[in-house]
Amino acid sequence: MRRIFLFIGIITLAFGCSLEKSMNNAEFDAVISKLGDSPGKNSPEENMMVGDAYRKSNRLVESIPFYQAALKEGAPEEANLYLAQGLKVEQKYDEAQKVLDKYVPRARDEKVKKLAEKELENLRKIDDLKEKDSYYRVKNLEDINTEQAEYSPVYSQGFLYFTSNREGGKIYRTTGTPFTDIYRVASKGANVNISTLDALDPIINHVDTNEGSVAISADGTSMIFAKGNNGKAKGYSEVNLFFTRYRNGRWSEPVPLSINVAEAWDSTPAFSPDGTTLYFSSTRPDGYGGADLYQAKVNRRGRWVDVRNLGPEINSTGDDVFPYISEDGSLYFSSDGHPGFGKLDMFRAVREGGKVTIENLGEPMSSSADDFGLYQFDLQKGFFTSNRKGGKGDDDIYTYINDDPDLRIVNYFLTGITVTTDDAGQEIILPNTKVSLTADNGDVLDEAFTGADGKFNFRVYPEEHYDLIGEKTDYFTVRNDFTTVGKTVDKTTLTEFITNVNFETKIMMDPIVLEKAIVLDNIYYDLDKFNIRPDAALVLDSLVQIMNDNPDIYIELGSHTDSRAPDDYNLDLSRKRAQSAVRYIINEGVAAERIVAKGYGETQLIVKNAQTEEEHQRNRRTEFKVLRYNPRDREDDLPPDEKVDEYDRFFKDSGDGNG
Repeated sequence: MRRIFLFIGIITLAFGCSLEKSMNNAEFDAVISKLGDSPGKNSPEENMMVGDAYRKSNRLVESIPFYQAALKEGAPEEANLYLAQGLKVEQKYDEAQKVLDKYVPRARDEKVKKLAEKELENLRKIDDLKEKDSYYRVKNLEDINTEQAEYSPVYSQGFLYFTSNREGGKIYRTTGTPFTDIYRVASKGANVNISTLDALDPIINHVDTNEGSVAISADGTSMIFAKGNNGKAKGYSEVNLFFTRYRNGRWSEPVPLSINVAEAWDSTPAFSPDGTTLYFSSTRPDGYGGADLYQAKVNRRGRWVDVRNLGPEINSTGDDVFPYISEDGSLYFSSDGHPGFGKLDMFRAVREGGKVTIENLGEPMSSSADDFGLYQFDLQKGFFTSNRKGGKGDDDIYTYINDDPDLRIVNYFLTGITVTTDDAGQEIILPNTKVSLTADNGDVLDEAFTGADGKFNFRVYPEEHYDLIGEKTDYFTVRNDFTTVGKTVDKTTLTEFITNVNFETKIMMDPIVLEKAIVLDNIYYDLDKFNIRPDAALVLDSLVQIMNDNPDIYIELGSHTDSRAPDDYNLDLSRKRAQSAVRYIINEGVAAERIVAKGYGETQLIVKNAQTEEEHQRNRRTEFKVLRYNPRDREDDLPPDEKVDEYDRFFKDSGDGNG
């Protein structure tokens, strides 16, 4: 499993003559070759250096004697944490806990102490993990594995893709192992035809770079993969995400994605089942630990945009990598920061009731070694990678089966349509509309852009409340609520393995028309009064929401009376009521320059010569109208013929297939 950490490492530069330079250049094998024979021969500084070299190249067990020797001579306090991590990988959990129990009370470095406390907390949960019931069966995919590394399996269109350094070649100085390439082999599930195994085209694989994990579109014709930098290119860090497509029998020249971040590691990509969301891991700034999990959405122009960290519930203080989204909406990933057995363990994150629950898959899926790169062939079977003992060499590809007799999958979907009205007041489809699904706390869970049919579709989760937000230039942004609370299916009543529950909704979008009056219903005032009653405040709150959702509009709020009092009195009363309503809205945070008050008295009666109380009420109303509108430049509203970019290259103009 050295590859994942070499990808997190530093750019390989020219070999230096000093050990310090070798460490700075991430040439860890050079340090180990020079000083790794025996810790008894080294100084404390040299032992610390060798321990770091083993640890940074993901050989934690080998680092143990060097950290132990360094600590006897007063090594930096972080050596306690690194030693405990090595002992944990060696499954010496009690010894690891003793090291941290002794260190934490006397820790001085708050950052290291925090990490040590988290590691100690995880160690205390290992007994519970060992008692976890498991219905998984795993098996080494012996036909494909060698003494070298094979990892990150992805199945597509009858082929199993994976990464390996099985053919040797140029040595990567960080790990002392050959550079990795991407391979594929014809396969019917786990039954591989080894005679068809071959590396991908030289345009993908280079002798002096590491090609890493891949994500492949549903039709097998487009691929995003991780690629290490050879140190010659400018503007890119050690590892970036690249895309290529298969057309006319060959792969195109890989192109870096726009979401790559300089001086950061971007890798382990995976598509959502519908191909519109890209999940990946990155060491970009402002994360929660080492590598964090992120997602990016594809917009109407076909660009990967809106990169978002998956948050502290998912991401830990360690490395969180290799995301995979299953057909039931579960997020699978690997982490060494959540409670686990050693290095990277495999986890499943599910959402329900607005909360995310994370569970370690347990033994035998997780072990004290690195376990990562899960890919599901279906909801019961799949592949993953591990360098556990008993394998054929370095990283090996394994298959698994989940025999859980109570395994039942319930998928919840919300489908809808965006509509508006024509000049005759008839309902018509409104295409090219952005629709967002947001949680109670305002987090955007998913986004979609409706096509010509105005339709959108979201996965939703049990026992949750949502807001659906529709946005389109020249239309009011609208917000509708939706809930699955009380609509959850009892799995114990199901007989089918997979059950899909579909909900339907509609979003009405109103065009922004200047000077067009829009009545606010149920704004009532006490007789001869202008203070805001509680029932009126509820309606004004909805106008505050409209103003917040539509920051481009500037409005007039107008108050009207009936005709049952003198004109001057009614005019003055309507002004006071309008001013009172405007003050309320400003106090709720709307900028004063965006709203003006105006009283109309009885000058604009809807029902002249009103006789009944109902007719008087129609006249006694509050309205708002847009005075000015400064639409933002929204790239997602460009005409369809101007939208040709990454997404089109990935999923529309995808060539003849069989990639």
